[in-house]
Amino acid sequence: MSKNKLAIIGGSGLYDVEEFKERELLEIKTPWGKPSDQILKTNYNDKEVYFLPRHGKGHFINPSNINFRANISALKQLGITDIVSVSAVGSLKEELPPGKFVIVDQFIDRTFARNKTFFDDEIVAHVSMAHPTSNGLMNACEEAIKKEKIEYQRGGIYVVMEGPQFSTLAESNLYRSWKADVIGMTNMPEAKLAREAEIRYASVSMVTDYDCWHPDHANVDVQQVIKVLLGNAAKAKNMIKNLIDNFENNIDPKDPTNNCLDVAIITSPEKRTKNTIEKLSAIAGRVLKK
Repeated sequence: MSKNKLAIIGGSGLYDVEEFKERELLEIKTPWGKPSDQILKTNYNDKEVYFLPRHGKGHFINPSNINFRANISALKQLGITDIVSVSAVGSLKEELPPGKFVIVDQFIDRTFARNKTFFDDEIVAHVSMAHPTSNGLMNACEEAIKKEKIEYQRGGIYVVMEGPQFSTLAESNLYRSWKADVIGMTNMPEAKLAREAEIRYASVSMVTDYDCWHPDHANVDVQQVIKVLLGNAAKAKNMIKNLIDNFENNIDPKDPTNNCLDVAIITSPEKRTKNTIEKLSAIAGRVLKK
């Protein structure tokens, strides 16, 4: 039986977990280039854990310029089986004020300037994204959040916009009419690529503002967002430590992510060249080398 390994992808405001005292910084190369930053390998409570800052330490990578494929490929190469994304978002609902956490279970992908698949050359695969997050991993996140007594909502729709600009008022009201819960710039194509790599994925969104639809918050101010970010990041770090302790207890052996490529690759074997199979070896070697 393969070993379960957890990775945390930290978003805005979460660039490190200083409490991780045992630290090894890894430089990983992938067929899609370098990930956002060095990946921190640590051991916490006798469990091997990895951490990757999505925007790089110091936040120097624009959401549209994040090398999502390299990030997911690097984690797959390290044997990661489970990813929890921790992201800053804007709220699209009155009942989701700044400081509240949302365990997202659905996405609306409005991005248009990003590479969204590993299967864009010779080999074509169509993975199901009907349920893009892992129920077992969401259970683990919920337990970890409850233990810290953080205000949260289980379930929610995350609209992923291109950025880096914030929404217009018209856009914000449109997304509200769709009954979406939060808006951010980074969980797509991250969730899609994690599914293609057969890595279970969950998303914890930390609300920083009300976007621009709220009459009392007509403009999203980065300085105000940063103030909330710092408070959220402190809570998130405690949540992460709880998550490390409980995630393996919540793994579902029947999770559809575990073997989704079995029914996804449509390209005939004779059309798959050796070079492309090698390029995809970390992502899809389990099925391509059969």
